[in-house]
Amino acid sequence: MNAAPHFSIDPQEFAGRKVFVSGGTQGAGAAIVERFAKAGAIVATSARHAVEGSAARLLVEADLSTADGVAAAAAAVTAELGELDVLVHSLGGSSTPGGGFRAATDEHWQRELSLNLLAAVRLDRALLPAMVARQKGAVIHIASIQHRLPLHESTIPYAAAKAALITYSKALSKELGPQGVRVNAVSPGWIRTEAAERMVARLAESGGTDEDTARQGIMDALGGIPLGRPAWPQEIAELVAFLASPRASAIHGADYTIDGGTVPTV
Repeated sequence: MNAAPHFSIDPQEFAGRKVFVSGGTQGAGAAIVERFAKAGAIVATSARHAVEGSAARLLVEADLSTADGVAAAAAAVTAELGELDVLVHSLGGSSTPGGGFRAATDEHWQRELSLNLLAAVRLDRALLPAMVARQKGAVIHIASIQHRLPLHESTIPYAAAKAALITYSKALSKELGPQGVRVNAVSPGWIRTEAAERMVARLAESGGTDEDTARQGIMDALGGIPLGRPAWPQEIAELVAFLASPRASAIHGADYTIDGGTVPTV
């Protein structure tokens, strides 16, 4: 598949539902925002800086890797949307340079943990009590197959943070399931995003090679992708929409892998 897929979407599927998608201005996050918006949802998202072209009704400028940023975003979303029906944590990424464990400083570790784990923990703490009070809602944490298949060259802190996110998500599901709030996780493999291409460029620069070689290095480290391609952001968004919908009303505490068959184990 050389072009991004197009799916038929019911414009009333999430009509009137209130959805917050963290980090929803690029990559899979932007696709998730667009998917909910096209299905009639009232969508809010966040970014560190204002961007144009977002499908969200509300764009909150906040750095969610900080406690203050989370507090500001939660207050703005609650003021504009009120109680949420769906909360999707799509914020994440890695900026640690190549070079393995020696290259990852304390600052790199703290940055990756704050972005990929603590942002979700803090947002949940701020926004989920209202769901619990209503005994209704859906939470989806976007993790990564790297919690099972870490790449040691440049993303050890990222992989460790996503592993912690999966454990946290499972624990949260145990607590909130009896209170009517469903919690699930989605673990994508390689997604064809701008962020992924930036990682390729960083690896090429740090390794003194070209991007094609760096890209092949990622494929080799993953053990290949049996489907023959990375996933498109729209495909991640379809899975998230399904998990947030009544069609998935009995799915809870699960971690869904969407990686084209990359993880070689059951």
